Amino acid sequence: MNRVAFILGVGASNGLGAAIARRFARENLHVCIAGRTAHNLNVVKQEIDAQGGSASIAVCDATDRQQIRLALNSCEQYGQLEAVIFNVGNNAPIAFSDLTEEQFEKFWRVCTYSGFLTAKEALPRLEEHGGSLLFTGASASLRGRPGFAHFAAAKAGLRSIAQALAKDYGPKGIHVAHVVVDGAINGERLRSVLPEYLDRLGEDGSIDPDAISELYWLLHSQPRNAWTFELDVRPYKEVW
Repeated sequence: MNRVAFILGVGASNGLGAAIARRFARENLHVCIAGRTAHNLNVVKQEIDAQGGSASIAVCDATDRQQIRLALNSCEQYGQLEAVIFNVGNNAPIAFSDLTEEQFEKFWRVCTYSGFLTAKEALPRLEEHGGSLLFTGASASLRGRPGFAHFAAAKAGLRSIAQALAKDYGPKGIHVAHVVVDGAINGERLRSVLPEYLDRLGEDGSIDPDAISELYWLLHSQPRNAWTFELDVRPYKEVW
């Protein structure tokens, strides 16, 4: 039976979600890539197909449980689900004095609530055979900074969910883990919004998405007697 990985939060080809999908596809898993934009998903699928991998796409709003359910159902047509990667998130600096109730709730829905929904749908499917449920976090998962109260609250909430699930479902054979990405990811999102910031960081000052993806495969492939809950990753010259 084919092994299947579901990656939720796949955007541009040079983003983290796409890098994770390519990494798992290289290990001969069928990857079901899910995100909001069909064009981006098709580009990533074509790349994986061209490299000899196997991929399918699902256009999905991560804040809608029914859409997550349908996406996972489509994945299971290709084989046995053994990895679910939650890579959904958004970020923007907003001064607390300007932060509205609607903005605060939106960040919570995208970063926290959607992680809860994904876990609700994924864990019953993984329980029978075991597998991994991996969450993408950020430095805001561990600390709050001025202008990022909304993001820190949402990411810290996601981390707490992941930690609770790791303690709950680890004894049931499901490896739940959390990756703290502490630094700028050199992908489409930041290149399009703040290219000058990436330039200021200089060589090796930002994180290559393909390099981060190695950590997800490491977590997924760890033996059951040596599981890691949390890994953090940053450029060598990042202040932390």
